[in-house]
Amino acid sequence: MNPISRRELPGASGGPAASLRAPSGELAFSSATDLAQLIQRKQISSLELTQYYIQRIEHFDKTLNAVVVRDFERALEAAKSADESLARGHRLGSLHGVPMTIKEAFDVSGLPTTWGVPEQRDHLAVNDATVVEQLKAAGAHFMGKTNVPLRLADWQSYNDIYGTTNSPWDTQRSPGGSSGGSAAALAAGLTGLEFASDIGGSIRNPSHLCGVYGHKPTYGIVPTLGHNPLGVVSAPDLNVVGPMGRSAEDLQLALDVVAGPDRFRSPAWKLVLPPPKTRTLRGLRVAIWPREDFVPLSVEISDRVQEVGDVLAWAGAVVCDQARPEISPRQSHSTYLSLLGSAGLVNLPDDYYRAIQAEAAKLDANDESPLAVVTRARVLDHRSWCDYDEARTANRLRWRAFFDDWDVVICPISATTACQHDHRPRLERVLAVDTARTSHYEHYFWVGLATVAYLPSTAFPTGLSRDGLPIGLQIIGPEYGDRTTIEVARLIALKLGGFQAPPGFGA
Repeated sequence: MNPISRRELPGASGGPAASLRAPSGELAFSSATDLAQLIQRKQISSLELTQYYIQRIEHFDKTLNAVVVRDFERALEAAKSADESLARGHRLGSLHGVPMTIKEAFDVSGLPTTWGVPEQRDHLAVNDATVVEQLKAAGAHFMGKTNVPLRLADWQSYNDIYGTTNSPWDTQRSPGGSSGGSAAALAAGLTGLEFASDIGGSIRNPSHLCGVYGHKPTYGIVPTLGHNPLGVVSAPDLNVVGPMGRSAEDLQLALDVVAGPDRFRSPAWKLVLPPPKTRTLRGLRVAIWPREDFVPLSVEISDRVQEVGDVLAWAGAVVCDQARPEISPRQSHSTYLSLLGSAGLVNLPDDYYRAIQAEAAKLDANDESPLAVVTRARVLDHRSWCDYDEARTANRLRWRAFFDDWDVVICPISATTACQHDHRPRLERVLAVDTARTSHYEHYFWVGLATVAYLPSTAFPTGLSRDGLPIGLQIIGPEYGDRTTIEVARLIALKLGGFQAPPGFGA
């Protein structure tokens, strides 16, 4: 499960030519960090690496349908330019020459940005999203864009424009959503790096289901401009954009490139993230949260949290399974669902919004089920939103006090491993959690813990389940503690192993 060393890479000790033309090999699963170093050392050219990934996309994506928008010609031209620049002794940045893909919801000039909405299939972006500009400035180039669900509003990734994306671990299962195409492309070795977004677990859920790394940043530290529904320029509450990769190092590399004030704040503000609280597991203060009584969760995933805690304790960390912030988990969850439902309005057409209003009017005022909370939230008046924001702010202060005593929290991301494709209306879907049958709306608790409090969270792989599917967990840290959560993920990989490639993709 450990990342391969550079000396094992095809062409690392000489010319990379012939072996790179085969649509398989360990090079595909290297970290973006290692790929950038190989290019910098001229052990492989950007053009050769880009051709290699393009060939893999053409060969393997027939069964996955992950890279649904392809921009191969411009990618090859950008790779040639990167090689010419390096030959002149000029390095663009830390991602010089690295080919990558990006979630379809981000604007890339000249490419479609549809959010899976059929009526927008012909919409072409005029400008690059801010993070696209930053990644290009650091030397990366884009081979294409990866699949999403309709309006990014699902934990599966399918729509009427691009079709269905399959998990590389089992094509009968979903890779998750809404960044399912991103996670599937990374896991299958079709790209060097990915960038995605998260408001309801959309980075962390697919990372868990596909066995890759993903980072949901502290709210507001990465510009979101250019990741908007058509006609919208403001950033919705709760939503963040962040990197996905095959190593924790890749998350930090990409975050260093994009973190900073947006164009509204940049004339006056400067972001300086604090360094990691630790560079070793010894003495790390870890609260593990293996289960919550009112939340459905498979025993195997709950046990995995405990097992990771045991590994950390063995490595010298201070681990406690009872430490919790002084918040009400139920109240936190209700606040999250209410704010999430309200934020979702920016993605909804008028006729759907009217339908939501009609449904909200039918609800029993005492119904506190997740579905009822979300439905009512979609018609919040401003005063009600302010009340929920006040509750959220109080919880942020309680989390801050908690992190005076503890460095990180480790907990689940989702209740189960990857589920079978199910394209019925969401109200009709049933998810089996061990022997329990649950609804789609019962599974936002774990992702909501960090999101509602604006906290950073790093998803990391922990190995496979008994049935051979990935299990990922998340590391939650204090606001602006992004470097700490990513560093802890890196340290855990040294003990547990990191990314593991799915079988059948040439590893």
